[in-house]
Amino acid sequence: MAESGPGAAAPRDGAAEEPEGGGRRWGAQHAGARELAELYSPGKRLQEWISVILCFSLICFNFYNLLFYLRLEHTPSVLVGIFAGVITADFLSGLFHWGADTWGSVELPIVGKAFIRPFREHHIDPTAITRHDFIETNGDNCFMTLVPLANMAYKFVSFSPEALCESCPWDCYVFALIIFITMTNQIHKWSHTYFGLPRWVVFLQDWHIILPRKHHRIHHVSPHETYFCITTGWLNYPLEKIRFWRCLENIIQGLTGEKPRADDMKWAQKIK
Repeated sequence: MAESGPGAAAPRDGAAEEPEGGGRRWGAQHAGARELAELYSPGKRLQEWISVILCFSLICFNFYNLLFYLRLEHTPSVLVGIFAGVITADFLSGLFHWGADTWGSVELPIVGKAFIRPFREHHIDPTAITRHDFIETNGDNCFMTLVPLANMAYKFVSFSPEALCESCPWDCYVFALIIFITMTNQIHKWSHTYFGLPRWVVFLQDWHIILPRKHHRIHHVSPHETYFCITTGWLNYPLEKIRFWRCLENIIQGLTGEKPRADDMKWAQKIK
């Protein structure tokens, strides 16, 4: 699908494909993109570093304990749980993505600059994410999974072995959900990267095990009002068919009078 408007994926340092039509209207040189990039603060960077370190430490601890309590008879329920975890992660990625894209403002206290700002920047400069390092790419997702990871770790140190063995299939569902939420923005970054990806990542994209590049381009056609799920993208088509996001927007607009994506369009229209 051809891309146009602020969602067009302009290349940067060979990271993505060249848009049709010559001149670069969007990207790192866009006035709004420059202003938003400058809002990335040292405090935000510190929060991301702490989140990544804690998140992956807890992942390792919980994974070790899951393996310890896993039994062969758990196999069918564990497989179902992992699949359900992936589906749930895909839906939650869409819900969060839709919320941050559609509502709120960069000017909101605390959450504006910390969490909404990257979404505004991404629509103006879609390949900025390909220039982010591992910490900036994954820090926010790691932050969101800290509470469930800490809760799981608490269970492993305080519950009886019998209770842990019995709850293992459920814990595998929760762990799969956490892992895919943690990796969602990395998967999203890969969907914007057109050169230099490992072969195994391209394989997963080609078989639609994770979000494919061509699939995600549908979202980046202005005004960015569809295909919000960015973990696997499996739920995008069915949610679009039932007009799920449009129905939610109509309800919220009717109750609040707020127009969807008004702040997103404001940043896209900045010229200086």
